[in-house]
Amino acid sequence: MKFRLLSILITLLTLTSCDNSPEKIEPEAILNPEDRLIQIEINTKNATIVDEPKINAQINISKNEIVSYDGAIGIEIRGASSQSFPKKSYGFETRDENNDDLNVSLLEFPEEEDWILYGPYSDKSLIRNMLIYDLSRDIDMYASRTEFVELSINNTNQGVYVFMEKLKRDKNRIDINKLKEDENSGEDVTGGYILKIDKIAGTNLGDGYNDLNSFTSSFDPPNATNNQKTKFLFEYPDAEDITYEQKTYISTYISDFESALISDDFSDPISGYKAYIEISSFIDFFLLNELSNNVDGYRLSTYIHKDKNKKLKMGPIWDFNLAFGNADYCGGGETNVWAYKFNERCPNDTRLIPFWWKRLLEDADFVNQLKNRWNDLRGSIFSDAYILSRIEEYNTTLTKAGAINANFFKWNILGSYVWPNNFVGTTYNSEENYLKNWITQRLSWLDSSIEGL
Repeated sequence: MKFRLLSILITLLTLTSCDNSPEKIEPEAILNPEDRLIQIEINTKNATIVDEPKINAQINISKNEIVSYDGAIGIEIRGASSQSFPKKSYGFETRDENNDDLNVSLLEFPEEEDWILYGPYSDKSLIRNMLIYDLSRDIDMYASRTEFVELSINNTNQGVYVFMEKLKRDKNRIDINKLKEDENSGEDVTGGYILKIDKIAGTNLGDGYNDLNSFTSSFDPPNATNNQKTKFLFEYPDAEDITYEQKTYISTYISDFESALISDDFSDPISGYKAYIEISSFIDFFLLNELSNNVDGYRLSTYIHKDKNKKLKMGPIWDFNLAFGNADYCGGGETNVWAYKFNERCPNDTRLIPFWWKRLLEDADFVNQLKNRWNDLRGSIFSDAYILSRIEEYNTTLTKAGAINANFFKWNILGSYVWPNNFVGTTYNSEENYLKNWITQRLSWLDSSIEGL
């Protein structure tokens, strides 16, 4: 009997002390309604949501059991590689009773019709996009407004989502001039434009990159080994609406900028690149991508815009779910590499980074402005304490809401590799601690590395 009791005790101690078993997630039994996240319920009448076209559905949004919106929507799956995940992300547009697009204010965001429900899956911290978008707005560079929500589709809980604005031309989003189809000359044709460096989206005309939906840089990316080219997609006006004259203007503007940047007198304030770009936006865009070591940075999900009679600006930033050490390829998990040097590590990748960033860092004035901006931000928004406090705020919100448990009860992936995780934690706390430690190490490395530019 003593031997049997001892055996049972040893077994219990072994089970309770094991650090390698994934955390067992149980749904919260009782929650205070005021602590719960905003609840979004979508009813498709059991129709399947697909990747185009949008299907008809109803949406109900509530907080603390009080409904703030109830109405018709059109909804579709969105994303590229993330579409392979069982937890999908969605794009939807709000509609009126006639099924026409309807501008509304949701979650107290400015009125619009196009919205996104982003479902973090491979990002098991659930917060990477939320964090970088908040930091971007904190440094006065517009990024999509965001809010944690819990999503249900046809009465089935889908876990934690991030409700977001879709990036588009709008006075409260990308605030540039509305370019009309008859504005094809003079100052009228100078803006506004939005371009993207990205994969082909389903809405682009024709097959692949072509003259209808994009134009090609005259200058190859550094370290290109397989004839890779930099392609600029027409985002606004889009491929269907942009005129020939407008295409010619914006493609020529980019070509002139690139030619000035690569020229021998590139740093000249009159004849060089400074005549074409707003430097501060390029610096902030660079720092946000480097802060997070965004493995997709500069080469995918990269927005560029130009307003009427204004210079070219970088941004807004977009899609950082593989940033902050969440990618196990091309140095994406490292804290001590430059994101802009991606091409050196992975020259065979299909999509490489334009030569812009390497060349800009050869200009002493650009580097000096970069250093000053970094040092200013390190004393405030980019300080260890500020960023870590942001993470703690998210944790508190999600924990009080029981949303972390509910998410991983639905998606049982803690302790499992999900492409392209660089770290696989067995508990949510280990995922969060990895993120915190990664960020503090990254900030320290950037302090010395930026100073050494």
